[in-house]
Amino acid sequence: MKNILFIFILLFSIQAFTQSKKIKILKADNTMVDPKFPGATISIGNIFVEHDGATLRCDKAYIYSEKNLIKAMGNVVINQGDTIFQYSKYVDYDGNKKMATSWGDVVLKDELMVLKTDTLYFDREKQHLFYKSWGTIKDTTNLLKSKIGNYYLQTNKFQAFTKVDVTNKDSKLVSDHLDYYTSTGIAELFGPSTITSNENAIYTEKGHHNTKTNISHFLKKSKIFYGDRTIAGDSLYYNRNTEFASATGNIKVLDTINETIIKGGYAEYYKLKDSVFITDRAVAISVMEKDSMYVHGDKLMVTGVAGERLIKAFKRVKIFKSNLQGKCDSLVTNEKTGITKMFTAPIMWAEGNQITGDTIHFLSNIKTEQLDSLKILNDALLVKKDSAGFSQLKGKNMYGKFKNNAIESLDAIGNSETLFFLRDEHDKLFGIDKKQSSDHILILFENEDVKSIDYYKAITGKTFPPSEFEKLSDDEKLLPGFIWREDERPLTKNDIFIKDEPLEDENPEKIKEIEEIPQKAIDSVIKPPIENELKRE
Repeated sequence: MKNILFIFILLFSIQAFTQSKKIKILKADNTMVDPKFPGATISIGNIFVEHDGATLRCDKAYIYSEKNLIKAMGNVVINQGDTIFQYSKYVDYDGNKKMATSWGDVVLKDELMVLKTDTLYFDREKQHLFYKSWGTIKDTTNLLKSKIGNYYLQTNKFQAFTKVDVTNKDSKLVSDHLDYYTSTGIAELFGPSTITSNENAIYTEKGHHNTKTNISHFLKKSKIFYGDRTIAGDSLYYNRNTEFASATGNIKVLDTINETIIKGGYAEYYKLKDSVFITDRAVAISVMEKDSMYVHGDKLMVTGVAGERLIKAFKRVKIFKSNLQGKCDSLVTNEKTGITKMFTAPIMWAEGNQITGDTIHFLSNIKTEQLDSLKILNDALLVKKDSAGFSQLKGKNMYGKFKNNAIESLDAIGNSETLFFLRDEHDKLFGIDKKQSSDHILILFENEDVKSIDYYKAITGKTFPPSEFEKLSDDEKLLPGFIWREDERPLTKNDIFIKDEPLEDENPEKIKEIEEIPQKAIDSVIKPPIENELKRE
């Protein structure tokens, strides 16, 4: 008897529970049955239906009580709680699965957004809405379009796939997969994505973009494209409000106008000051007639507008080019004039010649991209190793000319001296020229060898035969200030990264110009095309 009573109570409870989950018709102008629709109650006019905390209104409905199913049509409105309203022409609602399928000009609204699509699926159990054939979602900031979309009501997360397009008054985002949070305006990007605005264009394959604050962090194959400059790195931080970007890991800054590439491990870019700062194996690469010049320093800074930029290098600066190498403590290159200035114990190696002085300038022809001329100021000294010793040219200042990127001439001016090993056409040593001039000495080169030496005014000294020269002391065989620094010369482009101790005797007055950062702001906004990267380095 007790068992029968228990079973009866259990069945009654199940029935009561089931009934509580049934779709209830609260109101309808007319209700009928039609043999053509077995198992259905047909309601017409001002229909009001309730199910598990949600209500449905429509003009006409077919209600299948046994299946707990309703087919609604005509001005259908679903309301869940106080915040979610959905409008459509048709709805199929399964009360057992708590699943609504709506179609025909579907519009869903909550406190944060408005969703529009042709067909919308609503899983009330999981609070999950989704569409498969194009839809839009609009909040206070953005309009999002995609072919496939998922919206999770509990987290305000919208997940979009296939031809995703997010636009607002400032920018446009295009992707094939992103997660967008309507409560914060944050978009998490997955796969190839671009963000374009009047100021720039951004590409990434993974990132975090806040559409409300305009602050972003991009994490994979990321690039920022400006009109004439591209910044790329493993990780990019970008603040659109201040036009500041920082990049970490495999940094590459491309200047498409001057065909310059800057690489490093960390970079900062200030758009309004047109300034780029790079550290961690920083190197600036300039393409010169298919022979790149590499400039390395502990820190590199590029400032100025396109066509007038300055490249500045600080501490442990090294230069490598196939026929030109250099080293100094600080350097500045003016892209407009083509002049590069080397400060603090500068040294250059060109065509087998070692050149030193207090300050060294060299000029590149900005049209032909070839070396043009050379200027060595104060204590200028050229040294070239010979099998019998060192050929040397010294002067207060020295001026050189290049031809086809090779030294064509050097003119030592002011208290100039030479010590040169002279050889015949068979390369046999026949004399050593050791002379001085109160005016200047001009040397012409051909195929890396001395072609001629011309002395001007007040010449002293003589030409020594080899046997007599050997009798001179070691000091007499060297001009004042001689030092051989071949072991410091970078022989490959990778050698520029070998760390030397920085020089401490720099003169602040001499390098003042490289420490001043131009403050000129951008006068106009450039719409940047997405440029291809330079293929030459």
